[in-house]
Amino acid sequence: MIAVTGIGEVRPGNDLAEPLADAIAAGPGLESGDVVVVTHKVVSKAEGAVVELPSDDPDAHRVLVESEAAEVIRRRGDLVIARTRHGFICANAGVDRSNVEAGWAVLLPEDPDRSAHRLRLRLERRFGVPVAVVVSDTFGRPWRRGLVDVAIGFSGLAAVDDHRGRLDSHGNELVVTEVAVVDELAAAADLVMGKASGIPAAVVRGFVVPPGEDRATDLVRPPDEDLFL
Repeated sequence: MIAVTGIGEVRPGNDLAEPLADAIAAGPGLESGDVVVVTHKVVSKAEGAVVELPSDDPDAHRVLVESEAAEVIRRRGDLVIARTRHGFICANAGVDRSNVEAGWAVLLPEDPDRSAHRLRLRLERRFGVPVAVVVSDTFGRPWRRGLVDVAIGFSGLAAVDDHRGRLDSHGNELVVTEVAVVDELAAAADLVMGKASGIPAAVVRGFVVPPGEDRATDLVRPPDEDLFL
């Protein structure tokens, strides 16, 4: 995993692919099979998915969260667990006020898979090698403390490495094991990007990328499989 530095501040409406490619070229470069992980926040900023919160309205953040939520699942004080229009269940419908200027909030990209695919095409054109792109965000986890990065959009790889039907080291058949490869890549990349460093991208190299063209919604568990909803 190699952090990508030197991208600089991305303003709403600015092109992200060019400064991202320039920063990668000045750093690790790209090799065939590399995975580029980009935080959703820098993608959202480039796409203009930012909202200024009225300074004289103490309820502005709550109203924004509810407007971004397709369904509110639970509330606890100021915390809202909501389902987004993408199908993700996360805190505050993905509305985030960290790593952005005071008085502003960053929303999730409208279509993170499309965002990842566009970046992938631009990077492959620039470097002339096949790569994958993952757009990541930070989620909490049921029954576990702490946060991890997961994939909310990606292009150029399979979402899950399905081990069902394979044999383990003792010859037992695996019947339920499905490895969320893109989430593991997002979490691993965050180890070098960090939460407060301002580094919005990393290159994962040496991983054998499972081929596929899945979408982030392929990782969303259907409601009829959720034991707690």
